[in-house]
Amino acid sequence: MLLDRYDALLLDLDGTVYRGREVVPGAVEAVAAARERGVGIRFVTNNASRSPSDVAGHLVELGFGAALEEVSTSAQAGAAMLIDLVPPGTRVLVLGTAALAEEIRSRGFEPVERADGAGAVVQGLSQELGWRELAEACVAIRAGARWIACNVDATLPTERGLLPGNGALVAALRTATGVEPLVAGKPATPLLEQAAKSLGALRPLVVGDRLDTDIAGAVNAGMDSLLVLTGVSTEEEALGLPDGQRPTHIAADLSILHRLP
Repeated sequence: MLLDRYDALLLDLDGTVYRGREVVPGAVEAVAAARERGVGIRFVTNNASRSPSDVAGHLVELGFGAALEEVSTSAQAGAAMLIDLVPPGTRVLVLGTAALAEEIRSRGFEPVERADGAGAVVQGLSQELGWRELAEACVAIRAGARWIACNVDATLPTERGLLPGNGALVAALRTATGVEPLVAGKPATPLLEQAAKSLGALRPLVVGDRLDTDIAGAVNAGMDSLLVLTGVSTEEEALGLPDGQRPTHIAADLSILHRLP
């Protein structure tokens, strides 16, 4: 079975293991089968607005029994990137939620709301974000602050349809500053690489429903991937990609992981 080929699963969330508050059929059983075989689990999300404990709590409510350490978010990855960019104690202008600010504080930096003295800017989605916050970030970036985007997802799926995602607001700052941010989330590699490293994984499998984030991220990180057809992307779209950009495996859902050939 497919599980026997890998020592870790790096699982996307929405569209892969659940859809909003509904479990994707077969997902709970697949995760349980992986745990029984000693395969490491990381729930890997580009969402930087929720804390790991909130994500884990949601997964527990849905029956996954997720532990806090099994959650990897782009907020965690973005905050961790600061360690190699700026000295401890640096003032970091945070565009995002309190959860993102706490990730930055927990790594020894000082979250701030104004550009004055900021050595870095970390940007994640917040539905309260407005022009004033973007203006402060513009000032800081133009003054030389290092800029990290937790993700560059252009849209955010909601019950009302697709709304502006973090990438749309990143684009506004990119236009205003002429600067390109470093990116933590998929399809960039830091989030996936940090998740795999936290497990000591040598043969991780990236699992997701989107070609542009999950599968492209796996390709960029040099990891095998599984596209499940329970969310956004289709098999036809996957097969239409050039060689080297296609997912390693394609399946209807996560049951392929523990189904016997």
